[in-house]
Amino acid sequence: MEASPTEARALLLCLYFAVLLVLSLYGAYRARLVWLVWKRPMSLPPSEPPADAPAVPSVTVQLPLYNERFVATRLIDAACRLTYPREKLEIQVLDDSSDETTLLVARAVERWRRCGVNIRHLRRASRRGYKAGALAHGLKSALGELIAVFDADFVPPSDFLNRTVPHFRRPDVGLVQARWTHLNRERSWLTRAQALLLDGHFAVEHAARHRCGAFFNFNGTAGIWRRLAIEEAGGWAHDTLTEDLDLSYRAQLAGWTFVYDDAIGVPAELPSDIEAFKSQQHRWAKGSVETARKLLGRILRADLPLRVRGHAFFHLTANLVWPLMVLLSILMPPAAILRTGQGFREALLVDLPIFLCATVSVCLFYLASQRRIERRSGWRLLVDLPLTLAVGVGLAVNNSRAVLEALLGRRSPFVRTPKSGETDGEKRVALGYLESGGWQSLVELGLGAYLVGCVPWLLDSGAWATVPFVSLFAAGYLLVGGASLRAALGARAPASPAALASNRSS
Repeated sequence: MEASPTEARALLLCLYFAVLLVLSLYGAYRARLVWLVWKRPMSLPPSEPPADAPAVPSVTVQLPLYNERFVATRLIDAACRLTYPREKLEIQVLDDSSDETTLLVARAVERWRRCGVNIRHLRRASRRGYKAGALAHGLKSALGELIAVFDADFVPPSDFLNRTVPHFRRPDVGLVQARWTHLNRERSWLTRAQALLLDGHFAVEHAARHRCGAFFNFNGTAGIWRRLAIEEAGGWAHDTLTEDLDLSYRAQLAGWTFVYDDAIGVPAELPSDIEAFKSQQHRWAKGSVETARKLLGRILRADLPLRVRGHAFFHLTANLVWPLMVLLSILMPPAAILRTGQGFREALLVDLPIFLCATVSVCLFYLASQRRIERRSGWRLLVDLPLTLAVGVGLAVNNSRAVLEALLGRRSPFVRTPKSGETDGEKRVALGYLESGGWQSLVELGLGAYLVGCVPWLLDSGAWATVPFVSLFAAGYLLVGGASLRAALGARAPASPAALASNRSS
């Protein structure tokens, strides 16, 4: 039996408002995080040692690598320049590479060993467990009481250990996480958008959760663990794609306290290739849902304050909004047309609260991050903010696929994010490490074209208020999908001799 036009209209509007309601709840949570950041001052342990301070703890620095020929030497050099008592410092290069990276690492390790640095080059028979497996393998022979981890695209400042280790004078501290900064923020529109997205995560999300006593996560790098916390939490596991998030929640469930110190910035390279960025986002989105499936029930049943469980719920389920974003993209134009006859009062009571929760809160979230970290303002921020929102929308198809794979229990290998070793002053292309997109870019472009085609229809129907939102969504899909298609076409073209020479020289 077919539904009548009235029933179909009611069903579409119910679905539309249900999607908006869920998105508004997560938007309201972001507003809550902004409020917590401004309300609660940062409270960290004193930096000066007490009179009865224990002896300087030993530290093992782990550098997990896999085919990182452009950045491996840079990372090793930075780690070996860390200012810490030599007799208390050990560096492990956990090298799972299958290319010339291994030779570059061996040369760098030998050079620094001759300079008196306690550095070891560790290789495994297989990549079992990927990064988590490499970290667990290194931990077996690690000498340190504390374990610092840096990914290949990071350049830790020389005083990193001197600034983080004092936090461990508190016996309950299991991890200290530093803030990420950006080596190549000004490289392109893509890196500027990524920088703003990450600034929001660190300056608002981490800061707010830390300040109110909620759980937050180790970001896989630029942090330092107490070894005992890793061991008591059950060690590194590779049954999710976000081994860092998984271990973080298990450690905090075991009673360990985490510290986020946003005064410590660790520079890192942002992916400047769209496919590398999308691959990274896919891994993060899928891994977080896998972790939610694994641990959320345990967290909600734990004897924890309601505040802590609430933050954990919103944190671990945040990526579930991506499929809703795709659904909203499809429903928005017809729903706007069906509602053109509503009165002003209805629009005020229904649309305004949803608009404030779902849209304004996101803008405040990123504006707050820039005021806290970069103190950026003016015309550049006015350009970067809508750009970041558009890129966020454009990721919806990519991340929805990740979420659905995780919900269906479909396993996938850990795919590394290619790095080229570039900074704002030096640009390179990571030739040989990039993969081009396929059908996904066509879906993104198709959604963008659909929304662009709806704009004249909306204008003709008098649904003026919806046009800016439809335009933003269209711009996001066309921007990300177009960049992916361009990367796919470029991947089929032969590299220029100049590009090849540049990468050989690195």
